[in-house]
Amino acid sequence: MQYLLSVLDDTAGFATPDEAVATEAFNERLREQGYWVFAGGLGAPVSATVVDNRDDAGLITDGPFSESKEHLAGFWVIEAPDLDVALKLAAEGSKHCHRKIEVRPFL
Repeated sequence: MQYLLSVLDDTAGFATPDEAVATEAFNERLREQGYWVFAGGLGAPVSATVVDNRDDAGLITDGPFSESKEHLAGFWVIEAPDLDVALKLAAEGSKHCHRKIEVRPFL
């Protein structure tokens, strides 16, 4: 089963050097133990562009989709045998990156 581990941040800053080192160590553990599928960090919400082509509207808007205290700062896609393992990995990832993690299964 694959899970999306979303990194939620409520600051405007990026990872500190210590957080970046700890996160990379966690990434390496995920690779070594076979959980790793893909991961990435994201630019700040102000760098977002929203495209809405419902009903052929063709609307392109600068900035984030919604104003929110928290934003998606990055993510991991992992392969785990069950939700319990995914939650344990999320707890470890949260500790390493010093951010909250939301866990959701892929359908």
